[in-house]
Amino acid sequence: MSLREITVLTDIALITCIVQRGLADTIIQAAREAGAQGATVHFARGMGVRERLGILGVAVEVEKEVVDIVVSKEQVERVFERMYLAGNLDTPGMGIMYITPLEKAATYIPPDVLGKFVDDANKTDEKKP
Repeated sequence: MSLREITVLTDIALITCIVQRGLADTIIQAAREAGAQGATVHFARGMGVRERLGILGVAVEVEKEVVDIVVSKEQVERVFERMYLAGNLDTPGMGIMYITPLEKAATYIPPDVLGKFVDDANKTDEKKP
């Protein structure tokens, strides 16, 4: 029986972006160009002040796309800014995004990639006084 190990990631953050339906692909492309590895998209319903324009002022349900991206803390500002600009979130009613710090996460990391990070960490530790 082979031994299984968990590779735990720390110093990471979750960027969540909630936008009008149809904008997720544009936002994901911008995030990938900024260094993000991938994204998860799901659909949601939203309601806000702008949606109260239905018949007799009854709130109209609007479909939204929610984009979740996990990035390292070194990438978070760059990816966040690119996503914000790509989604035109500086325009009223276009959406909202936020960052959630993550304590830890686990996923499969290929051994050659993991080895590179371990080597880089060891070199950094050797340089510290």
